[in-house]
Amino acid sequence: MADTIVLYAAPEHLNSMLILAIYITKHHQEVVHVTILSTASTSATATVAAIPSITYHRLSHATAPPPNHVTHPVELFFEIPRLLNPAVSEALEEISKKSRIRAFVIDFFCNSAFEVSKSLSIPTYFYISSGGYGLCVFLYFPTVHQTIREDIGIFNDFLEIPGCPRIQSTDFPSGMHFRVSNIYKHFLDTAINIGRSDGILVNSFDALEPKAKEALVKDLCTPNSKTPPVYFIGPLIPESNSKNGVTELECLKWLDLQPPRSVIFLCFGRRGLFSAEQLKEMAAGLENSGHRFLWAVRSPPGKPTPPSQEELDLDAVLPQGFLERTRNRGFVLKSWAPQKEVLSHDSVAGFVTHCGRSSALESVSFGVPMICWPLYAEQKMQREFMVEGMKVALRLDMADDGFVTAAELEKRIRELMESENGNEVRRRVEEMKNAGKAAAENGGSSVVELEKFMSAVNKVANHN
Repeated sequence: MADTIVLYAAPEHLNSMLILAIYITKHHQEVVHVTILSTASTSATATVAAIPSITYHRLSHATAPPPNHVTHPVELFFEIPRLLNPAVSEALEEISKKSRIRAFVIDFFCNSAFEVSKSLSIPTYFYISSGGYGLCVFLYFPTVHQTIREDIGIFNDFLEIPGCPRIQSTDFPSGMHFRVSNIYKHFLDTAINIGRSDGILVNSFDALEPKAKEALVKDLCTPNSKTPPVYFIGPLIPESNSKNGVTELECLKWLDLQPPRSVIFLCFGRRGLFSAEQLKEMAAGLENSGHRFLWAVRSPPGKPTPPSQEELDLDAVLPQGFLERTRNRGFVLKSWAPQKEVLSHDSVAGFVTHCGRSSALESVSFGVPMICWPLYAEQKMQREFMVEGMKVALRLDMADDGFVTAAELEKRIRELMESENGNEVRRRVEEMKNAGKAAAENGGSSVVELEKFMSAVNKVANHN
């Protein structure tokens, strides 16, 4: 009977789990098979089809809870996997008839499956794609919960979390602010189960978040118990798309014509939408900065959505004459940009980002310093980690509603491109690029951590 490791991810985090699957099989394909569970569509199948040691098992969709039962969009990311527990149990039992399940690795949105796998005596691990600082926050959250007065019910101060920079409590994801909300309860229950798990895989490497790693090793984030074994196995980023014709895109041809380290790249993920007013302010900031730029623009909310982003009328959403005035030093994309290919290009000097963890890791891996413009979810926390902890980014000053003025964007671009502070961030990112590369090589810290994880998996499985 073959050995298998089962990975389970919500659609929101499936891509990062696929990268983990590929990483495990790259180093251990001769001794272990990997099966991925998710409700995502067959697009995932194409990714793993060419890898014989990875199998994709699609779970049937659960019926979503009634709208009046869900008060926050992120709540669905937890609720759908909870409703799928019977299907997960059935899938695990089916897989166990054909192979020995050595470990069950779950995305934190799939926390509800923790009780399923434990009831089947399957060693269960969490995969934390949000990094070492993010894991410190998760593990310490039950302690934070115990210190909040129930009659207040909302964070209203700075939080001192072991291993992390100081975090303004309002920088936590909005759904975590009120202890009476369902999403708060989901995060708390997930944090407790992470502390009860057999181990935790983290998409990071030692040099990037050393204080977080130290706090985790010393059990500082779980003051009332021992922290499960933690394995920093990153940086795990997607493979380049260059083999699929992406190199022929016009924006990359344009980058080929620009001087080395001269272009600011602006891209904000698939949910990065800005108002028409903010887009015009961004355009003014870019124009006034005097620097070259590559900018991915999406149709603002509230505007009629074009049949496709390719039909977006840029002249209608950007200031009059902007495209003509900046045509010799700017390139504006409609919606989508080949992010990895852009970040790896020699002409790119900086990245204005929404602080998504995957984007930040890609930027570090290619040695590109960042300017932080967080938009939603945990991105304000990630900004603190990137600016104060990793020191690989600059901060944008934002209004309470998130609005950024043209003058502020211009100021930060100039700071990154023209000041000693910007040079220092650039040097730090280059250092982290080299450290991440070394960590991922044979004998590097992340590969060694993967070996420790595999040894632990075999030990726990054999014990059971």
